[in-house]
Amino acid sequence: MNALFYREYRHALFLFHICGDSGSIFHIFVVNFLYLAVKMQMQIQAPTPTEKNMNNNLVARGLQKMQRFWQDRPRQLDARALQKVREQLQECARGTGGEVSARLRAGRLGESYMRLDSAGKHAFLRLIATEFGPDPARVAAAHARYQESLGSPEQWEAEAHLWSALRSPRARILTQFAALPKKGVRFLIDLRVDLLHLLREDPELTSLDRELGYLLTSWFDVGFLELRRITWHSSAALLEKLIQYEAVHTIHSWGDLKNRLDSDRRCYGFFHPRMPDEPLIFVEVALTDHLADNVQDLLDIDAPVFDARSADTAIFYSISNTEEGLRGVSFGNFLLKRVIEDLQYDFPRLKRFSTLSPLPLLRRWTEKTPAVWQDVFLPGELEKIGGYTKNPATAETVQAMLARADWQNDARLVRLMRAPLTRLAARYLLTAKAGEKTIYDPVGRFHLGNGARVERLNFLADTSEKGLAQSFGMMVNYLYPPDEIERNVENLLREGKIAASPTIRHAVSA
Repeated sequence: MNALFYREYRHALFLFHICGDSGSIFHIFVVNFLYLAVKMQMQIQAPTPTEKNMNNNLVARGLQKMQRFWQDRPRQLDARALQKVREQLQECARGTGGEVSARLRAGRLGESYMRLDSAGKHAFLRLIATEFGPDPARVAAAHARYQESLGSPEQWEAEAHLWSALRSPRARILTQFAALPKKGVRFLIDLRVDLLHLLREDPELTSLDRELGYLLTSWFDVGFLELRRITWHSSAALLEKLIQYEAVHTIHSWGDLKNRLDSDRRCYGFFHPRMPDEPLIFVEVALTDHLADNVQDLLDIDAPVFDARSADTAIFYSISNTEEGLRGVSFGNFLLKRVIEDLQYDFPRLKRFSTLSPLPLLRRWTEKTPAVWQDVFLPGELEKIGGYTKNPATAETVQAMLARADWQNDARLVRLMRAPLTRLAARYLLTAKAGEKTIYDPVGRFHLGNGARVERLNFLADTSEKGLAQSFGMMVNYLYPPDEIERNVENLLREGKIAASPTIRHAVSA
């Protein structure tokens, strides 16, 4: 009888180990019931020493799993708990017990925050945002003192006093979170992700988001970051992150990833010393002897490996940011400059540095401004399309035709649409604006803001489902000519002039 009880108990624990993560109360009930039953049976007939060791291990693992379940489940933040959090935050802000004690307290607060449900996290962040800002009376007094001291020997002391008054208690709290061992910076990045999501419904969190954003910008200054090449021999954990965070061209398999890290490819990332195994941003590069015009060719895992020693062109075909919590922290432009320097050192024959980039908002732009379709067809082009399709062709019917999933497989239609779609993409890149001056396309905004020029448009360069849905398969080469970069940046900032090749400008004016 005793052996039967133990066998059934071990079976229940096995089920709990498999299904316990779902938090099933039934499993917890079964385990506890069998545990009591086994205890009663043990009083009748004791197990052998071997059975006792096995069962004790099973009991320990089961109880540990139940304990973790109750500890890790999301918790609410009621009024009593919120008051306790408020008191702990006040002690952190005051530095009660010294800096070490304050940071230990911050560590406990951080652990509590991670166990809260979404409503509890909202209340926690709202508390910091609304109750731990600068003291208005102290700021006013410091500002008055500074104004009175201008031009006097006391000016600099008054300035320091004003700076101190403006530094809010919440900044001290956030800094204490950052000092937590191993996971402090990671915790703040994840906390900012929560903030960014909550800002949509609670604008009063804006002050906390700005303050945390300023801190992250200073902590993730490019001077603190390490440029590192990522290879097939990098850690498995790091390679998995590349697959997870690739934002431009999905990595479909380990074979796909290995192809992107082959001898004719390079992959570089920026890393922070507090997060040594997590790339903040990474760029994928193909070494070639021509200006690439098709991303499917670049990503073809069956294509022969190119001899990188013969390369004269580096194609940046994917740049991915990995941390939503670092939104607004700009280091992508520094990444490209550092990578170009590294590539020039390894491959002195490289002369051209270009991208093969998507136009992610092209279709959306045409949907918002449908009138642009009227200007991209030259006389006779719509008639030719209508003659082929045996239906009257208008801008509206062409849009409906391009919404089909297979239009790119019709060779005659592809020939008829090449010129109009190229003109459409050129107008989009050179004229579409978000507001008065801001370039509408986010990828173009990045590259043009860093001194590149629009070199060439590539028709049906991305025939993936995503590429056709976003931009009718169009892609663009942004060229980085070393002797023109500074001039291009100045012209864009001063005059709003976008650097573009004669071919692109002709397509706009046609």
